[in-house]
Amino acid sequence: MTSSKPAIPDVSVNGRTYRAPSQPVVVVCVDGCEPDYITQAIQAGVAPFMKKMLAAGGSGTSLVGDCVVPSFTNPNNLSIVTGAPPSVHGICGNYFLDTAQGKEVMMNDPAYLRAETLLAVFSKAGAKVAVVTAKDKLRTLLGHRMEGICFSAEKADQATHANGGIDDVLALVGKPVPSVYSAELSEFVFAAGVKLMQTQRPDLMYLSTTDYVQHKCAPGTAGANDFYAMMDGYLAQLDALGATIALTADHGMSPKTDAAGNPRIVFLQEVLDARLGAGRGRVILPITDPYVVHHGALGSFATVYLEAGVDAPALVEALRETDGIEQVLTREDAARRFELPPDRIGDLVVVSDHLAVIGTRASEHDLSGLTVPLRSHGGLSEQKVPLLFNRRLQGLDPKRRLRNFDIFDLALNHANPAASAAT
Repeated sequence: MTSSKPAIPDVSVNGRTYRAPSQPVVVVCVDGCEPDYITQAIQAGVAPFMKKMLAAGGSGTSLVGDCVVPSFTNPNNLSIVTGAPPSVHGICGNYFLDTAQGKEVMMNDPAYLRAETLLAVFSKAGAKVAVVTAKDKLRTLLGHRMEGICFSAEKADQATHANGGIDDVLALVGKPVPSVYSAELSEFVFAAGVKLMQTQRPDLMYLSTTDYVQHKCAPGTAGANDFYAMMDGYLAQLDALGATIALTADHGMSPKTDAAGNPRIVFLQEVLDARLGAGRGRVILPITDPYVVHHGALGSFATVYLEAGVDAPALVEALRETDGIEQVLTREDAARRFELPPDRIGDLVVVSDHLAVIGTRASEHDLSGLTVPLRSHGGLSEQKVPLLFNRRLQGLDPKRRLRNFDIFDLALNHANPAASAAT
């Protein structure tokens, strides 16, 4: 007599209802993946599986959506797994000024999370859930209150059943712990995902990579095409194992240089000090994280805290005239436009243009690790991301604005499990 697994109920999370997966669903967040990376890889002939996913009249679906601004890793990954913007889940950057403590901190602590994740809710409903992330900075946030498997490629050797729901990850994957500054870090995520699908067959799996390659390699270059060829092979394996695959990105990526290839940087703290005097304005760069070699903590989004008495309207007008600056918004306007928690951003939000980044002072940014022209993200110009599926989507409103954090809704509520890109 065989026993059947109890049915998983539909769940409601942050105002949305999600159907229980009838077959394994794998959601992939490819860090830094602007749509052109995939287009160029397909045109180069190195991504045959994704070509099938995108083929007109085929059995997959290809769409483009918008990520969350600031277009950084933490706010977008948390938006994806909560199905909601930062105004709901509270994670509005990799780094912020905790005014309660009076100090700048990383937003890695689950104490900063204000909403439940789909991963946690589905796991508590009886679904088998697995998460593999490249960098360890996301692991505790993604796995908050989740029952199941959750580990990072960066610290795969430290994963145990007690802290990650699994032992002997290196033996399972058959690869050593990769360098955090390497394409192999992301490959470990995909390889682990395939092994978990073969051995554990989770109902729901979330794979999140690193943008090391995208920071160094433009779409269509050899390094980028090699990366997407690697990814294509693992996606094909997941498809062959019967998984519904839904792929998106946390943000895109843009060159941030002048015509000569030199970094184009607005050192905003120097601008404030020159205009207001030292100590009257404080710049916070939400891109900041422990892994700054490939971007020097330079992104296209900053928040500014002002001392009482500063003429904010006059400063806004002056900053808008600064070369390289695209937008300057008050806290209220930024919170409304970008769906951010107003208590976790500054008095002003400053966004640079497509070819510029924002720094504090030149002396505070180490660019010695930049061996290629600077590429980064954070602004409006990195907002477009792919939404790819190996299934046909049904019942979509053609007027709906698609976001990367719709990916679970699209995969669970609109994908046709009977269709496969491999057929």
